[in-house]
Amino acid sequence: MVTEVFTRKYCDPHAVRDEKVEATEVIQFAWDGAVREVDACSDCKKEYDTRFEPLFDYSRPVKKRRATTKPKTEDSAPKADSPASSEESPAEPADA
Repeated sequence: MVTEVFTRKYCDPHAVRDEKVEATEVIQFAWDGAVREVDACSDCKKEYDTRFEPLFDYSRPVKKRRATTKPKTEDSAPKADSPASSEESPAEPADA
């Protein structure tokens, strides 16, 4: 005998407030480079659309960022007030 199991999805924004409202919509968004979903009721979906839908007009695709080089440490960069920077470098002639 086969029986069907029905599971209800509840609205996640309402579940945070310990309310059980049946979800009828799904909201998708990107977070940390991954697409995520939230179950939502129709009221929460409408609120989401009115708050964030206008931002889509101004949005742009995310470009892959270049690998950053290691920042220079204070020890490797000469300071203006240090005695090493006031000396002439060996590449420059002293007579010139």
